[in-house]
Amino acid sequence: MQQMTLKEVGLLLNAVVQGDDSQVISSVATLEDAIEGQLSFLANSKYRAQLEQTQATAVLMTEQNAQDYKGTAIILADPYVGFARIAQQLDTTPAAAQGIHPSAFIDPTAQLGDNVSIGANAVIAANVILSDNVQIGAGTVVGESSIIGQNTRLWANVTVYHDVHIGMNCIVHSASVIGSDGFGYANERGTWIKIPQTGGVRIGNNVEIGACTSIDRGALSHTEIHDGVIIDNQVQVAHNAIIGMNTAIAGSTTIAGSTEIGKYCIIGGNSAVAGHIKVADGVHISGGTNVTSVIREKGVYSSATVATENKLWRRNTVRFRQLDDLFSRVKQLENAQKQD
Repeated sequence: MQQMTLKEVGLLLNAVVQGDDSQVISSVATLEDAIEGQLSFLANSKYRAQLEQTQATAVLMTEQNAQDYKGTAIILADPYVGFARIAQQLDTTPAAAQGIHPSAFIDPTAQLGDNVSIGANAVIAANVILSDNVQIGAGTVVGESSIIGQNTRLWANVTVYHDVHIGMNCIVHSASVIGSDGFGYANERGTWIKIPQTGGVRIGNNVEIGACTSIDRGALSHTEIHDGVIIDNQVQVAHNAIIGMNTAIAGSTTIAGSTEIGKYCIIGGNSAVAGHIKVADGVHISGGTNVTSVIREKGVYSSATVATENKLWRRNTVRFRQLDDLFSRVKQLENAQKQD
């Protein structure tokens, strides 16, 4: 079991320990659930009432919140970031694979770095490069000529097609598919003619991709996921999309083809972004939003409607269909007033 003294916690976070810094913690927990030997945090004022009852050995908090606290506090500017960093240190998640399982298939032309682990029934195809400390989970397939960077983990049953490059320190969760064909077809008198998708996928460093997410390969050039991007479960990124660095995309979101999302964006869950448009850096898109045109300025953007009682929703739907007629009548009244 991993353990840390509070002195070590303070040094790691460049924080001040208010209390006995020789105490030991071995895990993290919420204020409500924490017991002795656990570290908790207060990052939201609505949980302030739980502070006096918590059994945590110590609590990460701001200087202001620590003023009246009788327990052991670790004081820093951003308790939630501190919590995340300590949680990483105490993480007990097992490796995606340990050693090379005898049932794994590794093509003779594949290149494996030092300390590579490959799970049961995994397949490593021709000319693949697995860099140092890569972990390939059970049942995962890495297609021909793909490259996986140092310290990257692919969990069980991930499928990486051919010519996919994944950078260093990445995590790809189970059942995700990287490099499948984009949805490219031409229509000839009602018959769909498939366009071969000959581009690849290029994923930067420190990227995390959730379970059951699909990232399509480019039609001609590459689909690009830049450094530091985090993508939730069940997200679709279509061919030739570009996702800028440190952007976060929540679950069930769809990014259509050839769309470019800027840096440091946040896209709420169940959103959809239309194809062939650009979204500026620093844009925050609320959950359930449909983005159908270019966004040129940073800010918060929203659409859709909140859930309402069904009878009211039905009435409002009828009124929405009447908006065009209402607009025409208002314009007629305005024109009549101008003539008067």
